[in-house]
Amino acid sequence: MKIKVFAALKDYFDKDFLLEEDLKTIADLKAHLAKQQPKASALLNLCRFAVHDEFVALSHLIHENDEISVIPPSSGG
Repeated sequence: MKIKVFAALKDYFDKDFLLEEDLKTIADLKAHLAKQQPKASALLNLCRFAVHDEFVALSHLIHENDEISVIPPSSGG
């Protein structure tokens, strides 16, 4: 699956990368990313996840050909 991260998450992960782990849900992906980069764990807890540009719940099932965006909260002015 292709993972895309935004904003402050780019401090911990490449902007986009391929992941070939056997993960079943978005929650599994979130846990996997937190395990890879423990310092990003708190930020990951605030993120929304989108599959093919549609926001999904943590229980959403994921597949190997999915494009998943990990989107932290942002602020603007």
